[in-house]
Amino acid sequence: MATSASEPGSQSAVRHADFGHESPSPDARHLADWIADSRDNAHADFIIVDKPHARAYVFGADARLRGASPVLVGSALGDDSVPGIGSRPVEKVRPEERTTPAGRFVAERGRNAQGEDVVWVDYEAAVSMHRVRTNEPRERRLERLATPTIDDNRISYGCINVPVEFYETHIQPTFATRRAIVYVLPDVKSVQQVFGSYDVAATRRQASNRGA
Repeated sequence: MATSASEPGSQSAVRHADFGHESPSPDARHLADWIADSRDNAHADFIIVDKPHARAYVFGADARLRGASPVLVGSALGDDSVPGIGSRPVEKVRPEERTTPAGRFVAERGRNAQGEDVVWVDYEAAVSMHRVRTNEPRERRLERLATPTIDDNRISYGCINVPVEFYETHIQPTFATRRAIVYVLPDVKSVQQVFGSYDVAATRRQASNRGA
């Protein structure tokens, strides 16, 4: 996992992300604005996975929202993967280890052991973003995605499950020709602790005060 911290630049104009008609959580907006202003995405498209609110936001490189969707994430609270977990059989992963790690990830297309096309978020930890799986009916994954609450969206071993249509409409095109950045918000740590981000609104106020 790679993290990146950037300080406010010398540009007079402070940039903000455009969420369109979405109403993101304060942490998701903070992070998106910081990415837009600091250009932490390095001119690449990016995805924010708001893990605590079980929602994903797909942005173009210009920080304009392309699409948003509910997601399913790891069943266990936590911000780090257990060392070596990616090489363990799924049945050997204990319930408390089923976390979706927080952080900044340079993600890319690939295939899993079953030959399914996925987006590898953290290859070493075997964490990917993929179409929701329905091979275990008792898990009711489609129903979990459809409910208005987020209480039932924690079900996976750590991978990020998205609706099939959303995957094919927004996720696949984002990774069609190049890598993109996936930012996963933390459960326990602060956003600033994970990403080294700054408050863009405060930066604007400071710039205005200097100008005055």
